[in-house]
This record gives sequence, C-alpha cells and structure tokens, in this order.
Amino acid sequence: MNQAIKDKFALTAIWTCALITILFLVWMLWHILSNGLSYVSWEFVTSSYSAIGKASGIWSMIVSTIYMVVLSISIAAPLGIMTALFLTEYAKPSSNSVKVIRFCTESLAGIPSIIYGLFGMTFFVVTLGLGFSILSGALTLSILILPVIIRTTEEALLAVPQAYREAAYGLGASKIYTIWRVILPSAMPGIITAVILSTGRIIGESAPVFLTAGMVTRIPESVFDSGRTLTVHLYKLTQELFTIHEWNQAYATATVLIMLVLAINVITKIIGKQLNKANY
Repeated sequence: MNQAIKDKFALTAIWTCALITILFLVWMLWHILSNGLSYVSWEFVTSSYSAIGKASGIWSMIVSTIYMVVLSISIAAPLGIMTALFLTEYAKPSSNSVKVIRFCTESLAGIPSIIYGLFGMTFFVVTLGLGFSILSGALTLSILILPVIIRTTEEALLAVPQAYREAAYGLGASKIYTIWRVILPSAMPGIITAVILSTGRIIGESAPVFLTAGMVTRIPESVFDSGRTLTVHLYKLTQELFTIHEWNQAYATATVLIMLVLAINVITKIIGKQLNKANY
C-alpha cells in the first residue's frame, strides 16, 4: 500500500469520525427539540412551579441555575487562572510545587461528582453551617470545575509564543505588565473556552447540587437560600414520568436547558471577542 492510499484512508477515517460525532449531536438535539419545543411557552418559562397545583413553570429553576453558574464561575475562574499563571509564568517546570499542583489537579478531575456532593454537604452545609443554599452548591461546583479551568488555561498560556514575552521584556516592561497586557490577551480564547466548558459542567451537574443546594422550587432571594436548578428539576421529573403531561414537561424543560446553555456560550464568546478588541 503506497503512501497516497494510506493518506486517503486516514483522511476518510478522520472525516467519518467527525461526521459521526456531528450526527450524534444533531440527532440528540432534534430528538429533544422536536418533542419539547411545542410545549415551551412564555407562561411555562415565566410562571412558578407547583408540584400539586396546575402551575408547572420553571422560572424559579432558571433563576437558580443562573445564580449557580455566575457564582461558581466567579469563585473558580480567578483561582484557576491565577494557578495556571503560577504554573506557567513563575514556577520552575520541574519543581516539586508544580508536580504537587498537577497531581492534585489530575486527582480532582478523576473524582466522581457524587463525592463532591458528599463533601460539600458534609463541609459546607453542615460544618460551616451554610445549610442547603446556592452558596453551598456554588462552592462545591467551584472545586469540581477547578481542574478544567486550570488545565485549559495552562495550555492556552503555554501556546502564547515565547517571542511575545521576550519582546515585552526587551522594551522594558515588567513581568506583571507583560502578563496583564500581552500574555492574558493572547491566551483569552483559551481562557474563554475554559469558562464555556466549566459553564456546561455546572449546568449539567445534578448530584452535587442536589446534596448541597437542595430542591426548593421558589426563587432564591439571596445566595443563602436553597434553590432547584434546571438539571435537578429535570432529574426530579424523570422520577415521576407517569402521564403524558409529565413527559411533555420533561422534554420542555430539557429544551429550555439546551437553549440556556447555547445562550450562555454565545454570550461568553461575545464577551471574549470584546475583551480581545479592548486589549489590542
């Protein structure tokens, strides 16, 4: 088999795998949207939920989900980005501190999410006395997404050409100025990717949120109140799929959840582009 045939075979295999991945995504979206989109209405999105009454809206779950995403990212993103900066810009690559941090990061990435939930319930809910609240859930999820932010940001920082640093230092710029004005703007697309991946992880988790934030269906007035996110609500609905109405409600909730994820991803990318423009 000559090299040209091998290249064609490899290219065909690559395109086939990519097409299969796209088809899986399209099929999943089509299945959920085709079954749930017709049951999504303004009243469904903006009204309150009642397990025993006629009201079946999900507004309180949407608010709780947004609170959880914003608070978790606000806690984890600065910590993860600063850790990645330390690993790439300050620490020696072969130092013991780098080895320890990377070992801890890899260990955190491999822990099942239910373990995070048990830890959060034991430490944040009980020991610290925060109770079942948005804050307890956000603190737990911020630990859960730290490995994603650290590793993705670290790769983005390492991808910045070394010549950028040398040029800045050659012009007399300090290290902090170089990091703030040269390295971070160049690595911003990768950092935005880390935030997007973390956002999807936050929205998609149910066990850690269920064990730390609770399942109250009212709109939380503060971060110390309990709340039910969309994923937890969908999990709860799947335990009660006895009637057509409950099936329709589950598909409608899944549809809104997908739309919310897409909206957050689009907004995050727009913010990232604006930040890049502002820094250049």
